[in-house]
Amino acid sequence: MVIGVDLGGMSAKAAILQNGKLIGKSRVETSAENAATETAFALAKLCKQTAEKEGIPFENISTIGIGSPGVIDSRAGTVVSWTNYGWKDVPLAAMIQKYTGKPTYVSNDANVAALGEAKYGAGRNYSSSLMVTIGTGVGGGIVLNGKLYEGFRSAGAEIGHMVIRQNGDLCTCGRRGCYEVYASARALVRITQETMQTERKSAMWKYAKTIEDVDGRTVFLAAREGDAAAEIALAKYISSLGEGIVDLVNIFRPQAVILGGGISAEKEALLDPLKDYVYPRIYVSKEYAPLEIVCAELGNDAGIYGAAQYALEKL
Repeated sequence: MVIGVDLGGMSAKAAILQNGKLIGKSRVETSAENAATETAFALAKLCKQTAEKEGIPFENISTIGIGSPGVIDSRAGTVVSWTNYGWKDVPLAAMIQKYTGKPTYVSNDANVAALGEAKYGAGRNYSSSLMVTIGTGVGGGIVLNGKLYEGFRSAGAEIGHMVIRQNGDLCTCGRRGCYEVYASARALVRITQETMQTERKSAMWKYAKTIEDVDGRTVFLAAREGDAAAEIALAKYISSLGEGIVDLVNIFRPQAVILGGGISAEKEALLDPLKDYVYPRIYVSKEYAPLEIVCAELGNDAGIYGAAQYALEKL
């Protein structure tokens, strides 16, 4: 039995992975105001409480896996940098191991979410899959031949920061034209808002009474009605999302691309136009090397599954 922990900016969630299922899910609040030692102690306590909740002696737990935001040196178990918390070179694995007595492993949260989907979710029938997580930014992870690809010193797979438009809009990373500038949920909201401001009769106004009310669902709701302006806005977004996927597929050629994040709830409304964009543009045809584009299945549990699986594989 293995405990997986998904560490976030406002909370951390934990569960025990047993026979491919999560049991004893628990959570604890987290805060940037707490010192790293306090957070590590809270995570260790959460792990013990998770086992206790299920009536499982803690000595029966083999190992602990943590999915953490930030730049992670997974070999050392160190959070090299987590900007939101102001962490630098925090030996998180060693700290939790000290408090629990269990071998502990840490990897980037997007990477372990991809591993979770690959092993237990939408990618379980494929040996190689690539996950694109669409949120405030664009994150993701790469699993090749059943193994998580992290790159040198765990610094790879930052797919949100490949440039798809040279000299494009400024990204938070300081470069211009990054994938996440054009393919994030924030980008979708921006495109919707810009279109609404020029198309005052669009059905999008029915679902967002003001520009500030626009969210990721607005354009999909109006497009389902056949609203021409919404269809144009959605096509603009899909072309950017698809362009990055084409590049990633041409480099890694997975069997499946898995879409995560809130927008994945749109299912076929997202998948159908995306496939229409991607399939004709990939360098080697999908008839020769079949490619599926699917939506994630594990939702908010992907990180817990993946963190547990990561530790299991490292043990």
